[in-house]
Parts: sequence; structure tokens; C-alpha cells
Amino acid sequence: MTSPDADGQDAAIVRSVFDELGRLNVAEHSLESVVRTVTELTARVLPGEPIASVTILRGGRASTVASIGELALELDEEQYRLGAGPCLSAAATGQPSEIPDMRLDQQWPAFAAIAVEAGCDSMLSHPLPVREQVSGALNVYARALSTADQRTRDLLARLTAYAVVPVSNTYLYKAAVARAEHLQSALDSRAVIDQAKGILMERFRLTPDAAFHALTRVSMETNTKLRDVALRFVATGELRQD
Repeated sequence: MTSPDADGQDAAIVRSVFDELGRLNVAEHSLESVVRTVTELTARVLPGEPIASVTILRGGRASTVASIGELALELDEEQYRLGAGPCLSAAATGQPSEIPDMRLDQQWPAFAAIAVEAGCDSMLSHPLPVREQVSGALNVYARALSTADQRTRDLLARLTAYAVVPVSNTYLYKAAVARAEHLQSALDSRAVIDQAKGILMERFRLTPDAAFHALTRVSMETNTKLRDVALRFVATGELRQD
């Protein structure tokens, strides 16, 4: 049980983190920069001077989108290589996962042995809620046995609850922008291909299907994107480069 002073101190810490996260503008930051801010705040406010990282699980593949310190990235990647560990468990199940003491762990002994060798004593991973079929976890590694106490768990849970908002919003914003850019690119490609087809039809009295086939044949034979073939033809009147 924590003292009233400790509770008040923790509340002040959480408020300061919330204020800093609230100032992030998702339109001006990449997902990586937002996550880096989250991991920096985590390492700053939690006891034991931990190092932190964020795992994203997308399409069955795990990756670290931000980390503080080489040890966090190294141990994330060891779990990906092994296909098991707290960060993967938290991201996949949506439940917190921890190794209070690497030397005594029986659940992930292969990973725990690697972590001990690397100089890590304990680890705690807290899940980020699923958004757009993407799940994740905020991971905290400690060289000393500091992540296992209840105060650290409570602080990490509260920080993650705040952190997930800017992380999720940034991911959704960037995904929406990417979709819009992809759609615009597709529309632009279709427009220039239709233009090239029209020129071929008028010049050689071809049907629409025959004109399109002529473009695709050149694309395949020259290993050139169909859009690029169409662009060159519209610009130069030549289907093939000399």
C-alpha cells in the first residue's frame, strides 16, 4: 500500500504526462515521433530508470516502432525471433504480461536467459488497445528489479491509458492520409492510361480493348509500369524508348 504522499506524487506525474501528450499534434508528427515521445516520458517518470519501447503487431508481424536505448530494441527483437515473450503476449492477448525476475522465469525461459545475459533483470509489457486491426504493447525493461512492484504497474497502466490516445490517433490519421494518397495516385494513373488509350484509338483506329492491350504488352515486354508507359506515350507519342 502506498502512502498519501506517494499517491499525490504519482497523480502529479500522470497529470504532467497527460499534459505533454495532449500537446502533440498528430498532423505534425510521424507515428514514430509520437511513440518516441511516449517512450521517453515512460522512461522519465517510472522508477528504476527503465528503458522503454513500443511493439506494434500488424498482420501477424511484430515490429518496434520506437525505443529508448539499444537494450530495449535488442530484447524486443529477440522475442520476435523466438516468437514468444511478454511484448508479443501483451500485444496479442490484450493482457499485461511481465517477468518480475528473469533469473526465475519459467514461462519464457529462452528469452529470460538472453535477457539476463544482456543485463536486464525484469520486464513489464502493457497492451495498447486494438485499432484498425493493429495491436501493440508498451514495454518497460529494467536493469534492476524495479518493474515488479505494484506502484510501477499502476503508473504504467495509467500512463499507457493516456498514451494510447495520441498513438492511436496518429496511426489512424497517417493511415487515412496514406489511403487518400493511394486513391489519388490510382485516379491519376487511370486518367493518363485512358488518355493514352484515346490517342491510340484515334491514331490507329483501335478498339478500347485493343488499345489497352497494346499498352500492357509494352509494359510487360519492357518491364515498365503501365502508368509510366502511358505517360511516355502521351508526352512523346512513342510507346517504346529508343
